[in-house]
Amino acid sequence: MKQPLKHRTLSAAIVDQLRQAILDGTYPAGSQLRQDALGDTYGVSRIPVREALFQLEAEGLVRIVPQKGAIVSELSLDEINDVFDLRRILEPRLLAQSAPRFTAEDFDGLDSIHKSFEKAIKARNVSDWGQLNADFHMALYVHAPQPRTRTIVLSLLQTSDRYTRLQLSNTKAMGIAEKEHAHLIALCRAEKVEEACRFLERHIEAVRKDLLQVVAGSVAPPKGRRKSEP
Repeated sequence: MKQPLKHRTLSAAIVDQLRQAILDGTYPAGSQLRQDALGDTYGVSRIPVREALFQLEAEGLVRIVPQKGAIVSELSLDEINDVFDLRRILEPRLLAQSAPRFTAEDFDGLDSIHKSFEKAIKARNVSDWGQLNADFHMALYVHAPQPRTRTIVLSLLQTSDRYTRLQLSNTKAMGIAEKEHAHLIALCRAEKVEEACRFLERHIEAVRKDLLQVVAGSVAPPKGRRKSEP
């Protein structure tokens, strides 16, 4: 029983490092991720590397292509719409279940994450912002009795992180996110749960619209079609 556990632990560590490398552009879209080369890089066999690549495929960060192996996924407007459609449906439902159960300790935790979030914005540390954004959203849903849905939402947040890093090259977007997160905390603290859920839905939709504008200029048009064509 010990050996499989070791492989799973190695695989999880490799997933974290590869995910970060993809998100920060070390491995740009279209890069081929060779199992043997990655195994040498991390000093492991190909087994945990293969498991890690399958996990990243499930998150939408890589594609497993026959005869080519793992390829870093291209930026996709369709993926943004898919991810944010799901977030807009699932996250308000989780918040509706979680917010009425918040304790003083939960609010202390949310405030702490938000303060770290503010510091990351001032330092223009987009890498920390992405993780803190996911931490903040998941802290909102901590008491929702839907563990499978929370797991799905965490995966969606990890996928959207790649895009929000582009969005947050805009200082205005960072400031808006900071204010809207603070407003969400205030609504929950005031026990205005229904209003908080509606505001969360608008928050997610606003991020989606901003992302579509930002990413549209970064995504190559389909083959055989020019960018200027409708």
